Amino acid sequence: MGRISPETYTQVPKVDLVIALDNIRSGNNVGSVFRTSDAFRIREVLLGGISAQPPHRDIQKTALGADKTVNWRYAHELIDLLEEYKSKGWKIAVVEQMEERTLLQDWKTDQDKWIIVVGNEVKGVRDEVCALADICLEIPQFGTKHSLNVAVCTGMVAWEFMHQKGVSQLL
Repeated sequence: MGRISPETYTQVPKVDLVIALDNIRSGNNVGSVFRTSDAFRIREVLLGGISAQPPHRDIQKTALGADKTVNWRYAHELIDLLEEYKSKGWKIAVVEQMEERTLLQDWKTDQDKWIIVVGNEVKGVRDEVCALADICLEIPQFGTKHSLNVAVCTGMVAWEFMHQKGVSQLL
């Protein structure tokens, strides 16, 4: 399959994408985000508020070791980490349902460095985090439910980013 080892993974270049978790209560969801982040060589995962942190049984269950390969940081207040990145020129995209939003398929990543923020499974991304965003992304949905699991959502948005940047750069 051509998979690289965990030791090699720590040395290879990462893409200019960061995933930020705003108060994700499920360790299983956090673990799934780590696994997705490993798959796409995401630069870092930011954990904020009540989000579980490695080592955690539920994270380990779904991350399958990605919690050991992916760089991550925790802050009680996620805004502190987001402002640090923003001061270095990174753009912030919150994934949320708001009146002023851009549908995922219309998002243009250009040559920018992006942070994707996903929020609490029930309450979503907090208003004060949304206020920092450069864009609000919405994934169109056509069923009776009006939200997606945060781990699934993260994977979809990360894939769109990778698609636009050209996945072949990592092959």
